Amino acid sequence: MSILIAPSILSADFSILGEEVKNIERAGADWIHIDVMDGNFVPNLTFGAPVIRAIRKVTTLPFDVHLMIEKPELSIDQYIEAGADRITIHAESTVHLHRTVHYVKEKGIPVGVALNPATPVASLEPIIHDLDLVLIMTVNPGFGGQQFIPYSVDKLQQVQQLKKSKQLHQLKIQVDGGINAETAPLVKEAGADVLVAGNAIFGAEDLEYSINVLR
Repeated sequence: MSILIAPSILSADFSILGEEVKNIERAGADWIHIDVMDGNFVPNLTFGAPVIRAIRKVTTLPFDVHLMIEKPELSIDQYIEAGADRITIHAESTVHLHRTVHYVKEKGIPVGVALNPATPVASLEPIIHDLDLVLIMTVNPGFGGQQFIPYSVDKLQQVQQLKKSKQLHQLKIQVDGGINAETAPLVKEAGADVLVAGNAIFGAEDLEYSINVLR
């Protein structure tokens, strides 16, 4: 399976966000990763459905919407209507994870579950058969530009083993946080299928080269 690259627009220049999205599409990105933060589940506040709707007009790339918000079940519809092609929610953000996952699935949207660094992989076992994606946070969520947490590699390996043992061949394993030319080989070897990167891509002079280095 080829590695997918999903640049995180959290690291883009918001003053020219539409152009930034067009540029990474031309450079060969596979998905656009959109970190929605509410200032409650994580300390930062980013963008919501109106921004997603606006940039939906400038690209055909899939929108990989990562909801770092409390009680995502209350606002999932607005992100789907704005143009989300897949939605990832945090296991820690809702007390009704199974219900919320199935609500997204009923809408015909691929669904993922994200785990914070301190959340054990075992928490996925009751729900993993229902998922299209598992996102392992390799930093604590809330801010871009953080340092990669080394024990994340062990968690990735655990998810990969769980995927194999359950024969979930279509399940994608995604990583988000501190991904660059040095850490990308580590997570790919551990089983990652999708790499989210922000500064390593948007901070580069040559976008196409930066994407290919990660791939």
